[in-house]
Amino acid sequence: MTADIAPQKTNLLGMSRGEMEAFFLSVGEKKFRAAQVMKWIHHEGCDDFAAMTNISKALRVKLAEVAEIRGPGVVYEGTSSDGTRKWVLEVEDGSYVETVLIPADNGKRRTLCVSSQVGCSLDCSFCSTGKQGFQRNLTAAEIIGQVWVAQRSVGPRKDTANRPVTNVVMMGMGEPLMNFDNVLPAMKLMLDDDGYGLSKRRVTLSTSGVVPMIDKLGDEIDVSLAISLHAATDELRTELVPINRKYNIRSLLDACHRYLAKCDDTRMITVEYTLIKDVNDQQIHAEQLAALLKELPSKINLIPFNPFPHSGYEKPSRNQCVRFQQWLYELGYTAPIRTTRGEDIDAACGQLVGRVKDRTKRHERYIQSIQIDAD
Repeated sequence: MTADIAPQKTNLLGMSRGEMEAFFLSVGEKKFRAAQVMKWIHHEGCDDFAAMTNISKALRVKLAEVAEIRGPGVVYEGTSSDGTRKWVLEVEDGSYVETVLIPADNGKRRTLCVSSQVGCSLDCSFCSTGKQGFQRNLTAAEIIGQVWVAQRSVGPRKDTANRPVTNVVMMGMGEPLMNFDNVLPAMKLMLDDDGYGLSKRRVTLSTSGVVPMIDKLGDEIDVSLAISLHAATDELRTELVPINRKYNIRSLLDACHRYLAKCDDTRMITVEYTLIKDVNDQQIHAEQLAALLKELPSKINLIPFNPFPHSGYEKPSRNQCVRFQQWLYELGYTAPIRTTRGEDIDAACGQLVGRVKDRTKRHERYIQSIQIDAD
């Protein structure tokens, strides 16, 4: 005789509005219940149906029997000396991903850097995350769950002018466009008024250049787009960003033009450029970058390289970063230098590593190469 196995409950956390409405219809309820429950989950950070006081007791009991609100588990939460906060979150298979909340403008802006994959399916040479290898894509619930955890930790949203999270950037672990089917519904929840109610200009997706998916993204949503460029010639970019072998710079910039054409307002592409000592930080590189971007409505963010062990790269001096910025300014570009945040808790750009059961064996090969170099 075998024991009865309890039916698996439906996790409501990652459901879009349409999915939530379909769920309530499936349990014999009206569609409007979706909006009520979405507000409890995403505005209030609630995970207990019994606390949802504007819903009948009978429905609360029914929901507790068939559904749940299950976010990632918090393994670690730390605050940097500069106010940056980092969470290490455990997802369904026991892997860890990381998300970071960066305050700015005296706390008026709080930008959450969200991960999309366990590890990263790409292997950019200057990124510590990529050296961990890759395991799998995160689900929509695991992606939006990072926003949910951060908001619950900072405090529930009281009004639209006092959001715990004011901006989201899909710039954490992973390449978002390689997980399109889960990233898209998560971003739609970020924009939904019954979700997180963020403006499309305050949700940014950063990609290393998966050209066909940029086109697909533009057909579905018009959030802000950032590209990880880091070099102005194909030769150097292929060395830094290997996906450039498949989608070169010209094809990437053409995709950016097509994306902007689909937006219903005036928009610019954010160009991320990591400055690496003696690799891409000289005057010739600034001149090449300015020439490359002259036809693309864009703004440039300069990011000083954040070192990690055995990368083979070094961070340029502050003076060299300022010189590069000045060269761009003389060529007609305003290019802010991103302040390194959260470095003392390994929360800076390119430093998120989590815990990855690497099915690509990339991390193993990386460690072996370090040992060979040491010998």
